[in-house]
Amino acid sequence: MEWKALLAVVAAGTLVAGCAATAAETETASASAGSASKSAAKIAFPSTYKPYPSDNIVITGATIFDGEGQRIDNGVIFMSAGKIVSVGGPESAIPTDSTIIDATGKYVTPGIIDIHSHLGDYPTPSVAAHSDGNEATSPVTPEVWAEHSVWPQDPGFSRALANGGITSLQILPGSANLFGGRAVTLKNVPARTVQAMKFPGAPYGMKMACGENPKRVYGGRNRKPSTRMGSLSLTRQTWIKAQDYRKKQRGAKPPKRDLAMETLAGVLDGDILVHNHCYRADELNQIIDMSKEFGYKVTAFHHAVESYKIADILAKEGICSAIWADWWGFKMEAYDAIPENAALLQQAGACVVIHSDDENQIQRLNQEASKALADGRAMGIEISDAQAIQWITYNAAKAMGIADQTGSLKPGKMADVVLWNDNPLSVYSRPEKVWIDGAMLYDANDPSRRPVSDFELGQPGEGDVK
Repeated sequence: MEWKALLAVVAAGTLVAGCAATAAETETASASAGSASKSAAKIAFPSTYKPYPSDNIVITGATIFDGEGQRIDNGVIFMSAGKIVSVGGPESAIPTDSTIIDATGKYVTPGIIDIHSHLGDYPTPSVAAHSDGNEATSPVTPEVWAEHSVWPQDPGFSRALANGGITSLQILPGSANLFGGRAVTLKNVPARTVQAMKFPGAPYGMKMACGENPKRVYGGRNRKPSTRMGSLSLTRQTWIKAQDYRKKQRGAKPPKRDLAMETLAGVLDGDILVHNHCYRADELNQIIDMSKEFGYKVTAFHHAVESYKIADILAKEGICSAIWADWWGFKMEAYDAIPENAALLQQAGACVVIHSDDENQIQRLNQEASKALADGRAMGIEISDAQAIQWITYNAAKAMGIADQTGSLKPGKMADVVLWNDNPLSVYSRPEKVWIDGAMLYDANDPSRRPVSDFELGQPGEGDVK
């Protein structure tokens, strides 16, 4: 991708430096050399992400939603060396050696995070040649990695940044399979390789699926699964194999390397987080029981249109529901959805995440959160604006295992920040400026800071953000 004003400054340093693993990753890989599965997983395709250059920035006068449910009026936020230094009220000290941005009447949030995206592996243009999200050759494919399909030149990345304030996102395989493969978390920056986008230190995800999709894809071929009971039995059989592989790994004579079992052993060890596509409440509960049988934890149920029926169970288990505001009815298992799903989960004390699963909806997750908030308020559930922002920032980061680094405006965290021209829960609001690790990568008022994919260069309308 080309950023007219920015890449000229950093091409020689940032992108070339991106060809080597970070010192921390090298150290981590070396320290884990005693474990075959962990060493292999951490050495292969390491992140080469390097933040773009940043300045000392102070934003004053804004209404700040910190991502963890707090609101600060007439707030001040200070960013330096790519990190959040301080967040406070109007009495906060303002460093003199900083660029000061007067944001009176505007709003600041953490960078928006999409926990469920297929950008890059179902990129734009949406043509058959770009369909790389489902390895629909077997219902069990934990050996595949979504990042190996990600096309960094997908114009969807820049649109998500400019229109939606998306600073981080998780790219998942599709849901054709019971075990779809590894998911990867990316920083939404222009880069020549997917490794240069990989969020440093983020754990891998494991995409699993239940319900209609796997049995629809494979049942017509006279192969398992053709029923829900077939799906669960095949999933359990696979976990038994993974347990056996993991046991042999720890023995005197480790088994021959198996990419599929290596990934599943990582799940059983707690190093890889399970993101389970599932709709119906009864199936969510069955998956929870199965996870206890084999000793792993479901991090988040995705889509989960019936989460509201077992909100108390999900709260007790500490499982997030990554959901839409109001998509429903497009297949039978999506029929019993209600627009109050998010609000009822919030009321029960469960973790709510609003996700996209769509290259267009990722550009307006703020509006999706606003719809879910309005539906909850209409039925009498009191939820603040600041809590709704949590659904698209901190909660997503928590479920992706990166909340210690991003997702909220706390000192020491990455300076992933969005300045909105109005309340982000308004349909009329747009990102005015977006910083990733303190580097301003989008400015609505500066055409030179509007991202353009290499693929779009020379195309009609090049440079337009639509």
